[in-house]
Amino acid sequence: MKDLKTQLQLLRITRQNTVNLIKAHNIDQLNKIPTGFSNNLIWNFGHVIVTQQLLIYGFSGIKMYTENDMVKNYRKGSKPTERVNQNEIDELLYLAGSTLDDLENDLQEELFQEYKIYTTSFNMTLTNVEEAIHFNTLHEAMHLGTCIAIKKFV
Repeated sequence: MKDLKTQLQLLRITRQNTVNLIKAHNIDQLNKIPTGFSNNLIWNFGHVIVTQQLLIYGFSGIKMYTENDMVKNYRKGSKPTERVNQNEIDELLYLAGSTLDDLENDLQEELFQEYKIYTTSFNMTLTNVEEAIHFNTLHEAMHLGTCIAIKKFV
């Protein structure tokens, strides 16, 4: 459990760094897709939140804390198709913290009992929620790096 505590701490730090980056940009910058990129800052932000929900809750058979429309807009394989408004940005900022609080509470409540085996696009096979949390931390760090690259062009 100590290793999982470290992972959750690393996930919180990574998520907070992404939140700070998002808050440092205006709505036009968040929505801009720079030349050479297929998405923007706000899509990457929504994507990590939705992916965390899918990897941890979805494959555990537990109801996610994100709405279906949000999942559809930010899941793997999606692209930004519409300008994101301030209300959606505010909702994503809220979810960035609340979904991690929910995860910690749900882990303490031992809510995660089953997991549907899933092979990621990294070719990593996840067999339980602990592996999903580890992989999710890597995934969020990768998208933080993408955001850092995008911000140079917005």
